[in-house]
Amino acid sequence: MTLPDSKRLHGLVVAAHTPFHADGSLNLGAIEKQADHFLRQNLTTVFAGGTTGECHSLTLDERRALAQRWIEVARGTALKIVIHVGSNCLADSRTLAAQAQTLGAVAISAFAPSYFKPRNLDTLIACCADIASAATETPFYFYDIPSMTSVSFPMIDFVAQAPAKIPTLVGLKFTNPDLMTYQFLLRADGGAWDVPFGVDEHFLGGLAVGARGAVGSGYNFAAPIYQRLMKSFAAGDIAAAREEQFRGAQLVQLLIDYGYMSAAKAIMEMLGIPVGPARLPHAPLTAEQTGALRRSLETMGFFEWVK
Repeated sequence: MTLPDSKRLHGLVVAAHTPFHADGSLNLGAIEKQADHFLRQNLTTVFAGGTTGECHSLTLDERRALAQRWIEVARGTALKIVIHVGSNCLADSRTLAAQAQTLGAVAISAFAPSYFKPRNLDTLIACCADIASAATETPFYFYDIPSMTSVSFPMIDFVAQAPAKIPTLVGLKFTNPDLMTYQFLLRADGGAWDVPFGVDEHFLGGLAVGARGAVGSGYNFAAPIYQRLMKSFAAGDIAAAREEQFRGAQLVQLLIDYGYMSAAKAIMEMLGIPVGPARLPHAPLTAEQTGALRRSLETMGFFEWVK
């Protein structure tokens, strides 16, 4: 399946946090505030229930409720919703894929099973085909994120072999800093595949080799940085684009220092978006850590960067 440009994941696609109450229970009521925030930031495509959404920490019922709420909130707005359906349990993935199609998601995506891992590319393709078979009218993106799944096969071979088994395959969410492979993917089959880039701190490199879209967690709280980056790159102002990319890199490094997921959700709270804490095994920030994080953000100029 080849998507027209109008349906591809171009521009910035925000990988949304899953909101929780202070006690760790699911807070579906906060999704409307997330959606309003994204629209104010000129973000119109949401990737829900993925890595940033802590999918492995959610029950199947919670993932189904999350998907349904995102679709409900998006109805009547400019928001389009991509639902991540990957799981270590393929039966759960099929359930989520079927639901996403029924709800009217614009696409589904799935990363590889990562506990019992596919041992070869044929098995990975079989897993993806099994998932996609539950949503035969919905575009499917494989979510390549070897840093998290430890599943790493040549993606150029994937797009060569998978279409025979996955008729709805339209591309990859490429969360991988391998820009050499990325170039080959963008050119495979005459540019047939939609390959949004997925590594915030390497986004300028992705643009330089041909990216037209990106899916990222940083767009939750730092979309203006990356929007300026794209605008500067398109205008040929590489110096300005480099400056914005370095801001993004500094931000990523700071969050890693505190524990990325918990720190990222703490920033959302600072911006007035009540996504709550991260679930274990992400360690919550103490009040002292949160205060130190805010001071570091103020010192680097973050709150000015995202005005």
